[in-house]
Amino acid sequence: MSRGPRVAPEITHWRNAVVVAYGASGIAFSTWVSRLPAIRSGLDLTPGTVGLLLLCLTAGSFLSVSASGLIVLRLGSKRVIRIGSIMVGCGLVLAGFGTSVLASPLAVASGLVVIGLGTASWNTASNVEGAAVERAVRRHIMPRLHGAFSLGTVAGAGLGALAAAAGVPVAVHLAAAGAVVAGSVATAAAWFRADVTPVPGERPFKPAGPDTFEDPSTGPIPIIRQQDAVPEAPLDNKRQIAQAWRDRRTLLLGVLVLGLALAEGAAGDWVALALADGHGQSEAAGAAGYGIFVSFMTVGRFAGTVVLDRFGRVPVMRWCAALAIAGLGMFVFAPVPWLAFAALAIWGLGASLGFPVGMSAAADEPAKAAARVSVVSTIGYGAFLCGPPLLGLLAEHVGILHSLLAVMVMLVASFLLSPVTRKIG
Repeated sequence: MSRGPRVAPEITHWRNAVVVAYGASGIAFSTWVSRLPAIRSGLDLTPGTVGLLLLCLTAGSFLSVSASGLIVLRLGSKRVIRIGSIMVGCGLVLAGFGTSVLASPLAVASGLVVIGLGTASWNTASNVEGAAVERAVRRHIMPRLHGAFSLGTVAGAGLGALAAAAGVPVAVHLAAAGAVVAGSVATAAAWFRADVTPVPGERPFKPAGPDTFEDPSTGPIPIIRQQDAVPEAPLDNKRQIAQAWRDRRTLLLGVLVLGLALAEGAAGDWVALALADGHGQSEAAGAAGYGIFVSFMTVGRFAGTVVLDRFGRVPVMRWCAALAIAGLGMFVFAPVPWLAFAALAIWGLGASLGFPVGMSAAADEPAKAAARVSVVSTIGYGAFLCGPPLLGLLAEHVGILHSLLAVMVMLVASFLLSPVTRKIG
């Protein structure tokens, strides 16, 4: 099997550094989620107040992702990733300190707001950086980068379970995790190159130091910096964002990602309960069912590079949407429990590539990548942030299991919109 084009060592280091950024983001997310029961108990919270805490995270994330395009264009992806990881690390420390030391819901809520603000811009910048390294290695590696995030969530959840079993205080656990996340990403960012690789159509910029970048296929090429390549940056950056929101392909990519992201988010929030309430399974079986979904989604992401290299984006996205529709339909209407568990594997495979392929497609034109990735990210994150609560309201009337059928409507739209992922530029 072909291993793809040979790349220069500095690009390999760049790719590995981006993998660290994605994996650390997954660790950060699952660290605080895994200690949520301890946070609830430590603060003596009701389900309603837990929901309000999570709303603080949602608010911070949505504010951040909405402004992420301007932030990345102004500061560059490298700086945004560093700042975002440090903010997330500080937010983890504050949330842990607020739980174990202050016993203050307000302090924990403030920590979650900081985590949300740091995470969303960090993730947008990571997608810009990932798309740039994907172009440099000339392979579809974005799914594997998102697979690194999935592995990070598994690692963070496992460490969280061990910490909880060992009775490690929430403050100690979250502080340690925050230090590791911020330290590892800030160090890895030294290898990032998205801000200094060529962007077609922009004027060259000569920084202090070396003025060429060694491309494995073309040899030395001039370096420019995205944030320095645009005169009158604040005005031009706003214009780029406005144009991205008016770009038909970008908006359609956002809708495509919205459908597949909703399929992913709905599984995370509702599969365990749907197995318990709709298929009569135990809580443990519900957790195992979600584990099946996540495992097959991770498999799909790591296999995605090979599949996309061979078949291309459009047919792969058609198959992903079709698998997600089939898996979700089987899950809802499964006459026996074992078929529902099998359906979760199909559903997970189908949902695996929507977000990474959408980010790659949005970044096809490097000069417009930051603006377009931020728009697609904002629309896609809407599925994670708004979808689950809306499904909960629908579930009040039709039940959790059948409320998931609403997701199929968006998945059909994703299937029909698969051609918009065709590569341009």
